[in-house]
Amino acid sequence: MAILDNWQPENEQFWQEKGRKIAQRNLWISVPSLLCAFAVWLFWSIIIVQMQNLGYSFTTAQLYTLPAIAGLTGATLRIPNSFLIGISGGRIVIAVTTGLLLIPAVGTGIALKDMNTPFSTFALMAALSGIGGGNFASSMSNISFFYPKRMQGTALGINAGLGNIGVSVMQVLLPFVMTIGLFQAVTGNAFILKTATSGMEAGKQIWIQNSGFVWVPFLILLTILAWFRMDTMANHKHGSSLSAVSKVIWLKILGLASAGVGLLLLLRFNISMWIVLPLTIILTLQTTRWLTPKKVSESLKSQYSIFRNHHTWTMTWLYVMTFGSFIGYSAAFPKLIQDVFGTLSDGTINANAPNPFAYAWLGPLVGSLARPIGGWMSDKWGGAKITQWDTIVMIAAALGVAWTVINARMSASPETWFLPFLGLFLILFITTGIGNGSTFQMVPGIFKPEQAGPVLGWTSAVAAYGAFIIPKIFGNQIEAGHPEYALYGFAVYYFTCLVVNWYFYARKGALLPQLDQVTG
Repeated sequence: MAILDNWQPENEQFWQEKGRKIAQRNLWISVPSLLCAFAVWLFWSIIIVQMQNLGYSFTTAQLYTLPAIAGLTGATLRIPNSFLIGISGGRIVIAVTTGLLLIPAVGTGIALKDMNTPFSTFALMAALSGIGGGNFASSMSNISFFYPKRMQGTALGINAGLGNIGVSVMQVLLPFVMTIGLFQAVTGNAFILKTATSGMEAGKQIWIQNSGFVWVPFLILLTILAWFRMDTMANHKHGSSLSAVSKVIWLKILGLASAGVGLLLLLRFNISMWIVLPLTIILTLQTTRWLTPKKVSESLKSQYSIFRNHHTWTMTWLYVMTFGSFIGYSAAFPKLIQDVFGTLSDGTINANAPNPFAYAWLGPLVGSLARPIGGWMSDKWGGAKITQWDTIVMIAAALGVAWTVINARMSASPETWFLPFLGLFLILFITTGIGNGSTFQMVPGIFKPEQAGPVLGWTSAVAAYGAFIIPKIFGNQIEAGHPEYALYGFAVYYFTCLVVNWYFYARKGALLPQLDQVTG
């Protein structure tokens, strides 16, 4: 590892002789670290399905609440994470934030060992797993400093796209590791599946607690690699390593406290999430601004200048459409399959229902793989143009999924509508991935380099609230009997994004005509 003085990625000679090798080393440690962060953040999407199969005494709404809680804290933590790189430097930020994931991984494993563990404990573990969601903002901000502008769409797409694959890796890995006695002396005894479910026979042994414990060795290894092999930009080095670590942990604590206030308002006082979410964002910004040491506060003040640029807000609106949809659908998809196709109209179990574990991982996978493709396409043809066409397809796909949901609900054999549902949902996931790459690629062309990193972090922070909003909306609409209403609402929002992108960036004579020159 090193402190990088005189970093010149736009200098072709410097890049070829020295820069490329350093950038690639940092990228290839960043990617698996981010992959594990996404896995821990989103592992509730699989855990809650198995909790219902095993008979944990929680309602459907409570089960949907767990990934939603993780979504809210993950999104909130992205706000302080957006500014961590400029305060503590990339090496320490990635190492510390990866190491902190051991807390929810071990804690969730312990909680799952006992079926009588209270819901409040699971809610706490879900909140702490949001640490993984926050890590995305600092990871993306860090990588943006290593690559020349002409390669940032591809580099950021690789980091985010392969990092996002953590959701699919988790959704494939967890159903498998639940069926084997890994580290049984630590993880404890298996549960017995008493009732047959889709794809699983009664009497099968299930170690659901492995969902948390399996990540421990990977997180330890990646923390060590990040600490000893990653680098820090010279202008991000402020004080000793101990001081840098303490700043990271303190800002994480402030983010968790703000998220805790939001969760209290939502879950205890039943205040609307459309009121609570902006209040949580404002509280997080103010606490990180005023409850920090003077040097940190001054650094944050300079980075907060992004909020005076109206393009920060338009790009946030667009990025919520892409990444917010990706992460929200990823969190809700397994349970949505179970709820739409697992029960007949009279309330009885559908014996022919598809197994959510067999298919849910496909959505996050294709969305993740599409992300670097979206970045590459945008480097070639322009981010605004790719975003425009991508949004049109998103609208059509959302309406198509709603159509299959309606037909499945009205059918005596809902499973006959599963393949159209799956195909259209995969198209929806692909469009979220392409849009992820195209909107992120737009940012370096709009903002100055010193603002692009914080903007990338900020937009990803707000977009991550999709991991809270979408599961909550689906949960509410499923209990009301009309999950397609959620998809109608998403399609309307996508249409507003189509208008915003066209007006500011995609139309001929747009307000920022230099964007096409930068990205085209």
